[in-house]
Amino acid sequence: MGNTHHDGKTIAQTEPLSSCNVTIDAETAGCRLDAVLAEAVPALSRSRIQALMKAGAVADSAGRLITSPSYKALIGQEFTIHLPLPVPARPAPQAMDLHIAHEDADLVVIDKPAGLVVHPGPGNSEGTLVNGLLAHCGASLSGISGVERPGIVHRIDKDTSGLLVVAKSDAAHQGLTTQFADRSIKRLYIALVWGEPRPLKGTVDAAIGRDPLHRRKMAVRRNGGRPAITHYVMLERYSAGLSSIECCLATGRTHQIRVHMNHVGNPLVGDRLYGGQRFLPQPWRDEPVGHVVNSFGRQALHAARLGFVHPISGEWMSFQSSLPRDMEILFRSLESLKDAEPSHGNHKVL
Repeated sequence: MGNTHHDGKTIAQTEPLSSCNVTIDAETAGCRLDAVLAEAVPALSRSRIQALMKAGAVADSAGRLITSPSYKALIGQEFTIHLPLPVPARPAPQAMDLHIAHEDADLVVIDKPAGLVVHPGPGNSEGTLVNGLLAHCGASLSGISGVERPGIVHRIDKDTSGLLVVAKSDAAHQGLTTQFADRSIKRLYIALVWGEPRPLKGTVDAAIGRDPLHRRKMAVRRNGGRPAITHYVMLERYSAGLSSIECCLATGRTHQIRVHMNHVGNPLVGDRLYGGQRFLPQPWRDEPVGHVVNSFGRQALHAARLGFVHPISGEWMSFQSSLPRDMEILFRSLESLKDAEPSHGNHKVL
């Protein structure tokens, strides 16, 4: 087990952590301690830091426990985070058919179908990707994220399909988490949206936080949100008032693409939570294309490409996932409605 020291800057960790020290510098002085610690130790999310603080696992150099996440740190102060040893995961292993795009001793890349929840939560204690991974990988999954999400370094929504990477070793977990923190992991999504984005190629830079009026939703927030950046480009324009787009995530907030595209007036087709449950108007409503679009049962979003540096070998790895059958049928139904103008598909964002 290791003990590492941080000076307020993110440092990659290549061995399991038992504790780590963070010293407050001029840049982080006066900031909330939970935010400073989460930034300095990317393997631990802010919510995980908060839970550790409340459990008495964070102390200053005098040994005093700091239990308030909003504690304002002073320059030069040093804090120690004591990490409990991973405990056996509570989710039960469940054998399931996993579409594995790549697997080695340190990580596995999964092509997730729509409808599969990534990790257990309220109302989803079984049948999740984590349950399947526990059956497939057994005890090799990294446990640094805590017992509920072994090996999970990022996730995609239940009704979003496509690629995600899972750590099988603590060293891989640390390396992948650092890449997510420094925004070097490449994630590209294909989506179908209502309307036409303006400009046709651009960036949505708008902080996202919990919607104060609807706890199931996230929202763009002027105050209290976390930085969120989505790059997008329009691929095709359809005469029925639809557009296909590519989105590249610079950050990875909950529901980020869904929230950002709704924010700019282009919600995803089929997205009941964020305004995308609309219907094609006449004359298309009674046509085959109308039946396909109007009955599409999930947000039309697919994680199509994933690229990262292998955290152990240092090799650049890139994966691509074809559209799942439901989105393939959706786009095929729109072929006759393509705009006559040239596609913007050559202007990739990734």
